[in-house]
Amino acid sequence: MPAMSSFLVEVSAEEIRRERRKARDLRATQWWKRKRAAGVCHHCGGKFAVEELTMDHLVPIVRGGKSTKGNVAPSCKACNTARKHDLPFPTSA
Repeated sequence: MPAMSSFLVEVSAEEIRRERRKARDLRATQWWKRKRAAGVCHHCGGKFAVEELTMDHLVPIVRGGKSTKGNVAPSCKACNTARKHDLPFPTSA
């Protein structure tokens, strides 16, 4: 099996705008409000005030990720910032 030294997907500026718009809409839903209400960061497991949690795309939009319920999780700002555009799985062998 070949090593995946990189995971590159070309994503247009328009696709990024569209997914960010979808993310804004998703943040306004009761589903997201309930998900965030637990106050737990998906990555570190820390407990935070609701206002301190952000929406993190597990597969980032710039890497081809979508703004769907299966691809977003509550994240503390520190974890979200540390991940930047990293994928949730190793990309090199």
